[in-house]
Amino acid sequence: MKDNQQILGTEPIGKLLIKYSVPAIIGMIVNGLYNVVDRIFIGNIPGVGPLAIAGLGVTTPIMTIVLAFGMLIGVGTATNISIKLGQGKKDEAENLIGNAIMLTIIIGLLISVLGLIFGNQILHLFGASEGSLPYAKAYINIILLGCVFNLMGMTFNNLIRGDGNPRLSATIMVVGCFTNIVLDALFIMYFNMGIQGAAIATITSQFITSIWGLSYYLRGKSNLQFRTSSLKLKKSLVIAIFAIGCAPFAMQIAASCVQVICNNSLRTYGGDLAIGAMATINSIIMMVGMPIIGISQGAQPIVGFNYGAKKYDRAHKTLKLCVAAATIGLSIGWLIVQLMPGPIVSMFNSDAELVSISVDGIRKYLSMMPLIGVSMIGSNYFQAIGKAKHAMVLSLLRQVILLVPMMLVLPKLLGLNGVWFAQPIADVISFTVTAILLVKEVKSHNVETNDEVELNDEIEAEIISLDL
Repeated sequence: MKDNQQILGTEPIGKLLIKYSVPAIIGMIVNGLYNVVDRIFIGNIPGVGPLAIAGLGVTTPIMTIVLAFGMLIGVGTATNISIKLGQGKKDEAENLIGNAIMLTIIIGLLISVLGLIFGNQILHLFGASEGSLPYAKAYINIILLGCVFNLMGMTFNNLIRGDGNPRLSATIMVVGCFTNIVLDALFIMYFNMGIQGAAIATITSQFITSIWGLSYYLRGKSNLQFRTSSLKLKKSLVIAIFAIGCAPFAMQIAASCVQVICNNSLRTYGGDLAIGAMATINSIIMMVGMPIIGISQGAQPIVGFNYGAKKYDRAHKTLKLCVAAATIGLSIGWLIVQLMPGPIVSMFNSDAELVSISVDGIRKYLSMMPLIGVSMIGSNYFQAIGKAKHAMVLSLLRQVILLVPMMLVLPKLLGLNGVWFAQPIADVISFTVTAILLVKEVKSHNVETNDEVELNDEIEAEIISLDL
């Protein structure tokens, strides 16, 4: 039958990208909205003030670490499944599902336990002051209790989309986000539960999405069947998941490290308000950047399947369309941010001083935003074709190799402006390196394809001569 997997190698690339990327984009935007909506509600709680936003800013590295593990398992598993299916190994693809579920449970519990035990030390290390610590702790302690559901929801989002049902994946995420918004309003505005109400709303929503995703496989509605025997971890499968998923994982862990360094620089050169400003900026980056991650994730099964089937021309076309879409989308986002920063940041807090710092910071920090698309799509492309080392190097290049030294050095020279300008400088260099590597990769496949064509022509000519 021409099932949802086989169409990856036959249907037009543009049609496939719309089918897979649009739901993925919706899913990623919805995932980002969990944090963004919390920050909007908390920032507008009467009497709380900007310290609450600063407290949320301190918890950002922790949330990013959780996201990193979600992408490690989810993206790593979904990409491996696509490659296995492209190679015709359905049994191995199905075994990956149970291993992914078990990994989310184990890792989720470990994060919860470690986070709750060492919470104060971690939050101080991540930039909390005596003023922002109570808000940070009140929020993150509840979030950590639901860490398993958070990871499971992200994992199923990737698995269900890779199973050929991107619409359901997006529906589950949208329902979860809508639930979060309703519960935020209920717990914060009606029951006056403050920052803790926002956290309870978040983990409740994540519980719903994770159970819904699990039921998809338990009810036998999936194309790939889930078997309880696959819950037993197999070393080869875990290694395969981590090998592919380590690239987005490294990128998010690197982002978390940068956020820690950034928070401490912001506290030194701008105080709690500067950390609050960066929390607002990160929320806006999340909403602009999540669609690009969605495009990459939607393209992964297409690239992985066609690369595994040696249909390199289709993989290349997917890359080009994704880069074009990402660049156009980011350029539009950049234009809006540069022209209307005030109204955007004012959604998160009405404090005049905090808004002023946020407006100045966002214009500088995101000044090279249109270039980010090539770096993000390029890293994910190498990940999708199984070249995890290339993907990891490119991910670390932008977020660690370049950005961390700049975050440490530039603020000493330029003060707060050094924090704002570190990212755009890293973006320019990362864009250049990634573009060069992508061009080389595409050319290498073109040469291989041409050699195969020439060889086939020679064989065909030899057969014709023998017939004569």
